[in-house]
Formats: sequence, structure tokens, C-alpha cells
Amino acid sequence: MSDKRKMVQVEVPEEWAEAVKKFVKSVESAKPETRGGRAVDYATYERAVEKSAAELEKEAHRGLLQGLDIDAERVLIRGKPHTRVGRHEGSYQTKAGAVTVERSVYREDGKRNGPTVDAVSLRAGTVGAGWLPNAAKAMAFLLQQGTSREAEKTAQQMGRLPYSRSSFEDVGHSVGALYEVLHAEIEDALIKEYRVPKEAKSVSVGLDRVSVPMEEPKKRPRGRPRKDAPKNPVDRNFRMAYVGTVTLNDEKGEALHTIRYGRMPQGDAAGLCEGMGADVASLLGKRPDLKVQLLADGAAEMRNLMIAEVNEKKLGKQVYELVDFGHLLEKLAPAASVIFAAAGRQVLARWKLRLLNGHGAIWQIQTELLESGKEHEKVGENQPVHEAITYLQNNGERMNYAEAREQGLPIGSGNTEATCKSLFEIRFKRCGSRWKEPTGAHVVHLRALALSDRWDDGVGLALEELRSPVRRAA
Repeated sequence: MSDKRKMVQVEVPEEWAEAVKKFVKSVESAKPETRGGRAVDYATYERAVEKSAAELEKEAHRGLLQGLDIDAERVLIRGKPHTRVGRHEGSYQTKAGAVTVERSVYREDGKRNGPTVDAVSLRAGTVGAGWLPNAAKAMAFLLQQGTSREAEKTAQQMGRLPYSRSSFEDVGHSVGALYEVLHAEIEDALIKEYRVPKEAKSVSVGLDRVSVPMEEPKKRPRGRPRKDAPKNPVDRNFRMAYVGTVTLNDEKGEALHTIRYGRMPQGDAAGLCEGMGADVASLLGKRPDLKVQLLADGAAEMRNLMIAEVNEKKLGKQVYELVDFGHLLEKLAPAASVIFAAAGRQVLARWKLRLLNGHGAIWQIQTELLESGKEHEKVGENQPVHEAITYLQNNGERMNYAEAREQGLPIGSGNTEATCKSLFEIRFKRCGSRWKEPTGAHVVHLRALALSDRWDDGVGLALEELRSPVRRAA
């Protein structure tokens, strides 16, 4: 059967005509032979179409970017006069590849050796050396997901973002640095626009710590260093980073959505809690009926940081406090084994039921522990019964799980512990990895956005700051 196709004419801008012809020709030349029902190497055809489409996409960008240029002797940028110092070609990086555009370059009046700028970059809001916003955002997304090497390989498989590993590093960290500077204002804007799920009945706040491998200067030994000794020796030390969560829960205490936050070991933990407190206050402004709860593992530091910002005085309503149920069971399990030996598991199961359903159950269990006479019995270097008693004495007032269940509040901090894994452990604790504080902070902020389902809005607001109008001077 002959190949019968109808030809149609489509009007395109004159400057696109050659690119469209090349696209059609390339696609036609790569078309596989399909007669006779034979199998075809369609992957080759796919690659040809992708490559041709990328060239057409770049041509579209080139025309649009050229239209952003202002060919004038003098312009006003943010109200300040600038004078043209030349007209040169500039490179701009799109998701399909780099394009070049001729544009005028300006310098601010009165700054003889000041930096030069161009209208195309300012009006489009490029990141760094000509990275267009959508390309930069996509590269930063891949970097927060995995290493720059993995980002490069992923991009190659997708047939997009044809850039080097070092480019993913540079661009990703540039976006992260920009977001870090603006994160407080952006988070305020995000929570202001946040729509509380109609099923939400409570908001729970959690805080925890997780170890991160850090690169730190190594102390030099006394005396003259060896001839082959490294000039700047470093150690790989694990330090504790901070993880915070604000979770909307339904009437059964089940999580509906979690907003995640993180700080590197030297980061501002108090500022993190201040931000979470502000977000909770904003949510209550939209839904005053929401119950508020603090969930932690019993560490005094975590509780003190949270209660300083999330409390009845600041929020104007009662704040329920609860120690994570799983952490309590971790303390009770070895104590039950010491006291009841083989029957320890059955006793722990009974304690669990009492805790979930009976008010004051924690004090009854504490009495059993005290009366066991085995408070100072050792298992290795530990004293499980003594440790359990101490844990209950310090935190028992925050262990009324029966009341929490009656109020429809969660009793476990699973969302916070899961965030420790997804935010830090998966990305930061690869074999041999080590981090510096500033670059680690960039990735933490970006990854928290992505895991909170706020990526497009959050990064979009950060990149918005790079856009600037440029007008001809009178």
C-alpha cells in the first residue's frame, strides 16, 4: 500500500522557518521502515525526534530572549541609570541546551569598574551565568534528590538538561543559596496561601535530631609535617542536625499532610522552632478549631525548644503535650524482660493496652517498676529498670495516651522520624559522603521543600526575586 498523506501549510514566524524545515527533514529521515509488519528500532527514531525537537525548542527560546534585549545607549535598572559599554553575544541555558543571543551590556553610572549586566538576563530572571529559571529549577530538583553525578546521568536518560556534573552542582547550590537567604519570607508566603484540608482536626509539631557526616579541619600533629602530608587535612565527623515537622491530622489522628523543616548541625534550631510556631499560628488563623499538640521523644532539649515557640500564651489556646508512644515502649521493653524474664513480652503487651485505654496507667506501671526490687539490676552496662523509672519520672505528665486518643490526637512521632530518614539519611549519609555547613544547608532547604510538596511555589518565589524591569532612560 502506498504511503498517502495530506500535506498542510502552517504559518510560522520567518525566523523559525529554517528550524521547522530542519525538524521535519530530520524526523522524516529517521523514520523507520514499517511495511510488512516488521519490528522496528523505535528507540533510534525517538532519539532523532527528541534531538530535532530540542533544536526547535532552542530556536523558540532564542527568538523570545532576543525580544527581551534593549538596544539603547542608556537604561534605568531599579531606578538607577546605566550606560551601555558594548554589545556582545551571550549564552543562555535552557532545558533543551544552550542558545546564544546578541545583547547590549550595561554598567551603572559612576561605577568605573563595576559589574556589567544585560537586559535579557535581568528581565528573564536568570540564575548565575545565564541559566533560565525553569532549567535552573529542574537542575536544583535533581540535585536535592541525589548527587550531581546521579543528576547528570538522570538528565542524560531523560534527554533533557544536557549539562555537566559540575553545572548541576553550581546551579543547584545557587538556587539553594538564594532560597536560604529568603526562606523566612517565602515560608511566610507559603503558609499564608496554604489550604488547610477540611478533614483536619488537629496540628501536631515534632522536633528531633539526626547524625550527619561533616567535613571538619583536622588538627595537625606537633612537629614538622611529613613531606607527602596533605596541605589541608580534614576529618569526617558525625554531628547532630535538626528536623522539624508540622502535621495536619484527621479526627483519628492520622496524618493528612506534613510540612518538613531541617537545619544543619550548626544551624539555628531556635529559629527553626520559631518558624514552625509561626506556621502553626497561621494555620490557627484559618482554622481556630484545630487542636494543637507537641510530640517528642522525651529529650529535654527538644521539648524546651518547641515549648518556647508553641505554647498557650503565644497561640491563645491549649497545647497538648505527648511523649512518643514508641519511645516509651522502647524503654519499657527491656525493663519488662529484666523483671518478668520470659513473660516480659506478655507483660509489655498488657502494659501497652492499659496505656492506650486507661487514665493514670503510666503511674500504675511506674509503681510496678519501683516495687519490683530490680531497679539496679544490670544488663551489661545498663540498668533497664532504673532507666525506665527515670524516664517515667521525667516525662510521665506527658504520657496520657488514653486522653490523646479520646481527643483524636496522634500518639506517635512517626512523621518526624520518617523525615529524619527522608530529609537527611537518604540524601546525606551515602557511603563516604561528607558535608560542609553552607552547601549542606542549601540542599536541606531545597529537599524540605520538595518533601513538603511545596517545590514549585517555594522555588518560584525565590527565583521571582531575580527578575527586574529594564527601561530606556529618557
